[in-house]
Amino acid sequence: MPDILIGQTLSFAADPQIAGVSAARHETRGGLLLDSGRIRALGAAEDLVRAHPQARVHDYGQALISAGFIDAHVHYPQTAIIASWGKRLIDWLNTYTFPEEMRLNDPAFARATAESCLDLMLAHGTTTMCSYTTIHPASVDAFFAAAQARGMRALAGKTCMDRNAPEGLRDTAQSAHDDSAALIARWHGVDRLSYVITPRFAPTSSPEQLEALGALWAAHPDCLMQTHLSEQTDEIAWVRRLFPAARDYLDVYESFGLLGRGAVFGHCIHLEPRERARLLEAGAALIHCPTSNTFIGSGLFDMAGLKAEGQRIGLATDIGGGSSFSMLRTMAAAYEVAQLGGTALHPAALWWLATAGSAAALGLGDRIGNLAVGMEADLVVIDLASTPAIAQRAARAESFWEALFPTIMMGDDRAVRAVWVNGAPVARPG
Repeated sequence: MPDILIGQTLSFAADPQIAGVSAARHETRGGLLLDSGRIRALGAAEDLVRAHPQARVHDYGQALISAGFIDAHVHYPQTAIIASWGKRLIDWLNTYTFPEEMRLNDPAFARATAESCLDLMLAHGTTTMCSYTTIHPASVDAFFAAAQARGMRALAGKTCMDRNAPEGLRDTAQSAHDDSAALIARWHGVDRLSYVITPRFAPTSSPEQLEALGALWAAHPDCLMQTHLSEQTDEIAWVRRLFPAARDYLDVYESFGLLGRGAVFGHCIHLEPRERARLLEAGAALIHCPTSNTFIGSGLFDMAGLKAEGQRIGLATDIGGGSSFSMLRTMAAAYEVAQLGGTALHPAALWWLATAGSAAALGLGDRIGNLAVGMEADLVVIDLASTPAIAQRAARAESFWEALFPTIMMGDDRAVRAVWVNGAPVARPG
């Protein structure tokens, strides 16, 4: 039986940061018809109800119905170490991340971590995530099995590292290639799952491993490739020492065939002009991780400049370097970072980044991230008066955007009234 969801609705005809706020389409009393996991119609609520009297009606009143949030850069193995105190990137990896990732060699531990992460994400309204795992194939199996059980569209790949990591957390060039190839055969394209070829970052992969993963990507061009790029200045200096012949950090990846339309680079804070030009030319995606960038002191992402160049940009929590599972909090951090750079991002631009922008960055803009006929029905329903502080500010609003902005800046999982995945409601705790 089809379902009709009624409430305020928000969709996009284009990126409002480029095309203007008019590219965002808000309906005060809109509706969506869902059937067989997809959006089959949308329009005025009363018209849909009259046209489809057999449908079940879910009236959310003044709550906002949106495409579900899409988190484009996550480390699910770091779920339990989120908000760990006081380290910059390299020390943070050695102190917190690597010891925790070693534990995912145990399939039961990996399974419990994946389930915890996905349930936390869903509780915060995130319906799709693109995750790193660990070197252990069992960590990939655990993530995909948990996502499959929840009906989620999800992306992930074995995190490959063969140097500058502890014993027990290193693979080899050959095993990275062979394990990844086997995991592609097992999971890529199954249900709503996609495999992502995943060298962690240049310092933890030898030239031989990067070459092997470049060859693997060439053999499987329908997979994405994800890694980190120019997150911290000391990281960049380390890359220069390890790869002295490279023109810059990006050149390391490009020289091994790891740059192209399906490349997804996390952070991208301290880019050289040549790197920016090549990223744009290659059609790669840049993922902004604002809570992580501030939490571990990495720097400020140049949203305005990169957007003006025409770069493809998504948004992400980057847990556990990021300090929140909430894409609302991540939007708020993106706003604050942009303010420090002299740009006040409009609420429409922030919402685009967390939905359609991230979908486009992951090559999924034709399937998720927006409300449109034929799109997969991954939805979040947001209460725009979820706390007394938000409610009193929203009550003074003179426009929809003024009512939405307090939820972006002060909202959390309490604002998430309902989540739908693949056309079905997700059971919420309590």
